[in-house]
Amino acid sequence: MSEVLLFTPLYQERVWGGQGLASSLGRTLPSARPIGESWEIVDRPEAQSVATQGSFEGQSLRQLLEKNTARIMGPKWPSSRPFPILIKWLDCRERLSLQVHPPMAVAAALGGEPKTENWYIADTTPGAHLIVGLRRGVTPDQFEKALAHNTLETCVHKFPVSKGDSILVHSGQIHAIDAGNLILEIQQNSDTTYRVYDWGRVGLDGKPRQMHVTESLRSINWNDFEPAPLRAQPTSATIANCREFRIRRAVLAQGDHLKFAAGEQPRLLSVVSGSLRLASGQTLKRGDNALLPYADAFDFETPDGALVLITENFTN
Repeated sequence: MSEVLLFTPLYQERVWGGQGLASSLGRTLPSARPIGESWEIVDRPEAQSVATQGSFEGQSLRQLLEKNTARIMGPKWPSSRPFPILIKWLDCRERLSLQVHPPMAVAAALGGEPKTENWYIADTTPGAHLIVGLRRGVTPDQFEKALAHNTLETCVHKFPVSKGDSILVHSGQIHAIDAGNLILEIQQNSDTTYRVYDWGRVGLDGKPRQMHVTESLRSINWNDFEPAPLRAQPTSATIANCREFRIRRAVLAQGDHLKFAAGEQPRLLSVVSGSLRLASGQTLKRGDNALLPYADAFDFETPDGALVLITENFTN
């Protein structure tokens, strides 16, 4: 029988987080502390998703991949290779630090991992923005001088966003998420972040957070000027296509079916709104992120309409 894999969220305290995942997604959060991230699907030494239901309940994603490699990932996937995608929900009550992830060309030398990610704006407050890339013409020298004078906001590309917008952020692109955004982040399996500026903020311990200025300056793509987001549309389309993954937006009306054949590739489904239901009765609701094994076929019905992100092409 075809079986969707769902996992227990791993909630992360962040100084910029809040309690928005409870009000927006109906989550029961572990405390009244600022929860900034929910790691939905992750296979890392320091963090493991654990299956919540079905025949795989209680097993970690690493255990599943080691014991059921061919069924989940296909016959060519090495059982010891980590799952290549990490999915998070981000509740950005405050602005995040100005940061960068190292591109492959310098990541190894810096002791880090490259990270390309896609941000989908699931909800936002009026006046919310993103920061991605540099303002046109900004040079490394101008950037460093602005950093020294606490005027870096004059050097970066800030733009307004609305619900349904998205943007692909490559390794090497300077970026920050502004306050008031609920974001679904689909990324390479990496956790290397170099902070270059944190707006004068202190951490949860009351002390200034660690900065990584030298690493950041080596990682920034100095030719990345004013990238444009993909604005919301009420239609199905590909919203991200890069070497690491492809993401398709599926806009489904009531009664529509979403089908996947067995033996094509593993996929990830992220339900942004509405719900999906299998004939077995298994249901995916708003906020759920599911892994569809390679060897299984799926036919989802949409009881009341849905907007779903489909992540694929990550086993190349």
